[in-house]
Amino acid sequence: MTVERITDTHCHIIDRTVLDYPWLSDAPALDRDWSIETYTQEARQAGITRTLHMEVDVATDQIDNETDYIAGLADRQESLICGIIAACRPENNDFGDQIAAAQAHPLVKGFRRPLHVVPDALSEQPLFRDNIRQLATAGLPFDICVTARQLPQAQRLVDAAPQTQFILDHCGVPDIAGAGWNSWAAEITALSQRDNLSVKISGLPAYAQAGWTARDLERWVMHVVEQFTPARCVWGGDWPVCTLGGSLTDWVSATRSILAKLSTQERAAILDENATHIWGLT
Repeated sequence: MTVERITDTHCHIIDRTVLDYPWLSDAPALDRDWSIETYTQEARQAGITRTLHMEVDVATDQIDNETDYIAGLADRQESLICGIIAACRPENNDFGDQIAAAQAHPLVKGFRRPLHVVPDALSEQPLFRDNIRQLATAGLPFDICVTARQLPQAQRLVDAAPQTQFILDHCGVPDIAGAGWNSWAAEITALSQRDNLSVKISGLPAYAQAGWTARDLERWVMHVVEQFTPARCVWGGDWPVCTLGGSLTDWVSATRSILAKLSTQERAAILDENATHIWGLT
């Protein structure tokens, strides 16, 4: 049987010898280097054929340095990195310059500003929303990273920029270990009505109880797929954060098991083809 291609839309490389990551001091389980070599070896074995690097919330003054560093890794022979989702600061007046720099960089395919680590009011500011609306013209999608309680906030941002393409990271960060189903499921259903929003099936191993199985994750994944349809879902490994609940290999295996009930075409869309369309990959 042919193993289906996987585009990993969410890989983090951490190199503390090159960049500063202020948040790592509060995450001791992740507070070390996570190299491209380590990721690549496991990713290839798991069937991942290409990767988008997701910004890792480096120190603000090193955002451009992170992009340049990852671009250097992408230039290596047989690198899996096919694009970069770069950090940005839509709350700043110079956001137009950030857009221009991204458009001039062939590997930058989109932006993310993590919203779960800043005050909720940040994305409600007129400047922030005006800047996010500019991404539509620039053709740069925006990843939304919020916790489950912030899903109404995500909905307001998506509604404020109806021409911008958004991707909801980590299925909206459900509390799987705490069985926080009802409000999360309702918010996912509401968000799925926004045509300019897709969802990333990622992150779930870190939110489940230790020793989780594919069956433990299945209803959470399938609710997202059923509400957004396979046409608006992509997949992400979220390495190395996924190691908090297992391994990248475990997550790939669980994903294949959960999605096995879908058609070949639907699986191909989620695991590979939708990413090509959203981020303009080649």
